[in-house]
Amino acid sequence: SDLTYVEPLTVAAITDIIARERPDALLPNLGGQTGLNLSSQLAKAGVLQKYGVRVIGVEADAIEKGEDRIIFKETMRRLGIDMPRSAPAFSVEEAEKVAMELSYPVVVRPAYTLGGTGGGLVYNVEELRVVASRGIAASMVGQILIEESVLGWEELELEVVRDAKNQMITVCFIENVDAMGVHTGDSYCVAPMLTIDPKLQAKLQDYSYRIVEAIQVIGGTNVQFAHDPKTGRVVVIEINPRTSRSSALASKATGFPIALVSAKLAGGLTLDEIPYWRDGTLEKYSPSGDYVVVKFARWAFEKFKGSQDKLGTQMRAVGEVMSIGKNYKEA
Repeated sequence: SDLTYVEPLTVAAITDIIARERPDALLPNLGGQTGLNLSSQLAKAGVLQKYGVRVIGVEADAIEKGEDRIIFKETMRRLGIDMPRSAPAFSVEEAEKVAMELSYPVVVRPAYTLGGTGGGLVYNVEELRVVASRGIAASMVGQILIEESVLGWEELELEVVRDAKNQMITVCFIENVDAMGVHTGDSYCVAPMLTIDPKLQAKLQDYSYRIVEAIQVIGGTNVQFAHDPKTGRVVVIEINPRTSRSSALASKATGFPIALVSAKLAGGLTLDEIPYWRDGTLEKYSPSGDYVVVKFARWAFEKFKGSQDKLGTQMRAVGEVMSIGKNYKEA
């Protein structure tokens, strides 16, 4: 880049910059949740069309497929991939009706938010009223999803990369050591998966590939699953159609530079055109290594007056540390 702006991340400010600079393209999926939300808003406002700006890396409608809870659910239903039972709500009253049908506890998930902002696990109607109104306020579109709780199930994540030729690779398999109920940003994680059956890992990979193909993301995507060890049921919890904090962990754990590769793929290269540091090109990449990585979160509750030192579906970590060892015990 030969020019950087330090401006508020709002539609008005970005519109002014686009009008002045006339860029050819906009790359949203390296700008975190804010980048996705802004790109979606700019597309809806007609700004991108007016100035002839092409969205690369992730299509504007792909952002909706990944972030809008109703569209995401419909996409999963079409793919035949199970999700926790749920229904959307745009008011506290609607949320109460849905929660009553699903029975408590339920999870409140606002659309288009980062780190579980505004959401939470609720055990009764009083808690629901507080969290639902907070979630509706936090959501860019005033939409929340009321979802059946999968508290206590195993939480599993895959970091996958797709190119414009629909070639897909899995960069990393991540197993959350603690169960569902805590935001993955606060979870204690290992890579590779250590206690998960290879058949289940293959199933998760198949699901992840079907999801990123349907959503048409180019570059990195983080896909999160819950698995009930008692019944064997697997549900997809959510996806991040962007380079996320999990991508940073996966990059450090494997040595695979997800953000760099995602930028190259968004720019028009494909996996078979990018050299693989071991041998050949990147479409032959597979996660391998004779070591174990452990990630642990860092909290700083003492710095935030009035904050409760309790973990839930809203991320509380202010950072994380990672170690590499010959085996799990050493790491």
